[in-house]
Amino acid sequence: MDFDFSFFLLLATVVTGAIWGGYLLIHKSATDGLAEEKEPLLVEYAHSFFPIVLIVLLLRSFLAEPFRIPSGSMMPTLLIGDFILVNKFTYGIRLPVINKKVFELNEPKRGDIVVFRYPKDPSVDYIKRVIGLPGDKVVYENKKLYINDVPVNQVSLGRYQGLGQGQEMTGAEHLVEDLTGIEHSILIRDGMPSGQFVYVVPAGNYFVMGDNRDNSNDSRYWGTVPEENLVGKAFFIWMSWDWEHKGIGLDRIGTVLK
Repeated sequence: MDFDFSFFLLLATVVTGAIWGGYLLIHKSATDGLAEEKEPLLVEYAHSFFPIVLIVLLLRSFLAEPFRIPSGSMMPTLLIGDFILVNKFTYGIRLPVINKKVFELNEPKRGDIVVFRYPKDPSVDYIKRVIGLPGDKVVYENKKLYINDVPVNQVSLGRYQGLGQGQEMTGAEHLVEDLTGIEHSILIRDGMPSGQFVYVVPAGNYFVMGDNRDNSNDSRYWGTVPEENLVGKAFFIWMSWDWEHKGIGLDRIGTVLK
């Protein structure tokens, strides 16, 4: 069990619901036929907050959850300071806190941008792109991907011009990569180690990488993501705020992720 925000949100829902519900049961039996009395202050607070925390818990657990991008590992697709929404039900319905799946839906597809609990520290959420599915042979050589011995097509767009806190990536090679029909941008840095490997993805696991290939802590270094660690699929940028540079990125708000 993770003692994260979901845990405290569930705890708040249970506590406020118990206080309000308990008061109603006791008060009703004690005051049958008598005039209504004003609720005690604690019960009044519980009465006010219970519906709010319950709705937030349900929305956040089963529909969509907001996340903020803290690093440049998914540049140029996601920038530092982007606020995204993550679909919580696309890969199945899970119970909050214990993260037990109770309803199967879709499975991740190659190219999906996923949020997951970091396998080495499940209290930390990571965001990367799915590169390899269960059973796939993934090869990374000279900064090029091969999936099941088929090279992944890459087309260069020239040199990247970084924005805001991502200015350090100015000059990196900007490419469009085609993961079996899912086209997305990646960055490659000249002179950086390529991290060559050959890897066969185990059953029930997913091989993930950042779009900022030479500046991403991903499956190349710590292995695959177990299915039970998946949180959801990122699908929308609802706000973008660069604290150190341009402020609100109006051009990024409303971007649908792919």
